[in-house]
Amino acid sequence: MALLLSIALGTLISEDLTSVATGLLIQQRQVDPVAGVFACTLGIFTGDFGLWALGRVLGDHVLSWAWLARRLPAERFRALRAWLERHAGAALLGSRFLPGTRLPLYVLSGIVKVRAQVFVKWTLIAAVLWTPAIVLGTAAIGGAVALRSIRGVVLAGLMAIVLLQTLRAISTASGRRRISARLQRWSRWEFWPSWLFYAPVGMWIAYLAVKHRGLSTITAANPGMTDGGTVGESKHEILVRLPLEWTIPSMLVRPANTLSRVRTVVNAMADGKWAFPLVLKPDVGQRGLGVKLASSVQDIEAYLIKGTGPVLVQPYHDGPFEAGIFYYRMPGWPRGRILSITDKHFPFVVGDGRSTVADLIWSHPRYRMQTRTFFERHREALDRVPADGERVQLAVAGNHAQGTVFRDGRHLLTPALEARIDAIAQSFGGFFVGRFDIRYRDVEAFKAGLDVAIVELNGATAESTDIYDPDGSLLAAYRQLFRQWSIVFRIGAANRASGAPVSSCRRLLALVGAHLASPTPFPVSD
Repeated sequence: MALLLSIALGTLISEDLTSVATGLLIQQRQVDPVAGVFACTLGIFTGDFGLWALGRVLGDHVLSWAWLARRLPAERFRALRAWLERHAGAALLGSRFLPGTRLPLYVLSGIVKVRAQVFVKWTLIAAVLWTPAIVLGTAAIGGAVALRSIRGVVLAGLMAIVLLQTLRAISTASGRRRISARLQRWSRWEFWPSWLFYAPVGMWIAYLAVKHRGLSTITAANPGMTDGGTVGESKHEILVRLPLEWTIPSMLVRPANTLSRVRTVVNAMADGKWAFPLVLKPDVGQRGLGVKLASSVQDIEAYLIKGTGPVLVQPYHDGPFEAGIFYYRMPGWPRGRILSITDKHFPFVVGDGRSTVADLIWSHPRYRMQTRTFFERHREALDRVPADGERVQLAVAGNHAQGTVFRDGRHLLTPALEARIDAIAQSFGGFFVGRFDIRYRDVEAFKAGLDVAIVELNGATAESTDIYDPDGSLLAAYRQLFRQWSIVFRIGAANRASGAPVSSCRRLLALVGAHLASPTPFPVSD
């Protein structure tokens, strides 16, 4: 009994090693085959259920993390849970035979609240199929041979299934479109996952941190902003420090009950200076998340019910143009410079009187690569057939992640525009580097520095977004980002040498952690 208990407990440490060891013990007639298989099966099943229970207990806490909440909104969460429930047999059985897949899948099943009876049913079946094969196979032909044989057969089966699924997908027009779009996304570095694209940049930042005596050096880049504008800064606090004549007005709606917050916005419109539509967005946010265009009090109320954090409200500036200007000034310089200008092009499709909105998006060579973003945003209008020549706007937020096309805007740079941006920047005490997002109506007036309406200003960790020009190269993008981060560290080091305060590395890491962990249940962006 002590040996059998040891076998069961051993599976919680290493299932494969314990199963192979049990098979060898059976081979040497030190353990009864039935008892050995039963002990291994019981231990393996207990460990599987423990992983599900761990995910179930920690699920609500994990789902409240802002990083995960942005990537797994409520609708996608429900869809993932439904998918796992529908395909529980294939997923749970398959993971049992594929090393490295069980832990994430079983914990995820608990997090998304896959029903216990469904999980127990299929993991028990998987354990009953897997354990005797490994234990008795080891007793008959040896551990290594048994593991390789069984996994080889399973892998071949899974490859056959994948091949059949691929053939079935390419047999339909919609399937071919999806596969083509996925391949196109991977061929365009601007759509790569952030962790992949930013890996070289992260190494460069690490080098600069060592060179300039710590990562927190960047928090001194803009002494006039909290922590240099690195993370968690208030958009409203920054906007109110800029000249009113060059800034879109804004109002901060602080957390309170929904009725009170709606009344605050309505009262601000009562004097007639503001009118619908209004732009609502998180006061602390990034990548254009949660930006909504409100055309009625009902729209405001619906947004504030979901957006429980501080909300920034601005009158809508219809542009139609928007630019991102990355500005910097070394301490001691009399004038600053513009590092780059991003010329933003808002996405739209034009109806032909026959195609649905979904068809028009799929048929566009670029927009088809961001169908998830556009379909989620326009899910209620995807089946609508726009009239011939009707223009359907796909995005309001001037953000690459929300579907806006970024182009290198160096053709917009003039001495007059640079002088205007420099004057605005220097009016903000303690600001040295960051990106202005600006709307304007007339190109020539903008180039002359006369048509400037600042939407927001981002601090030390802002990005020189001209890198996302579809015609630009990956090497050019890295070169620009390396230069940008070198400038930020140089400015931070110079300000620190002049006595500017520097946030501690512990505080900086805490801010990043708090930002990732804080729930931000804002609606899908427009």
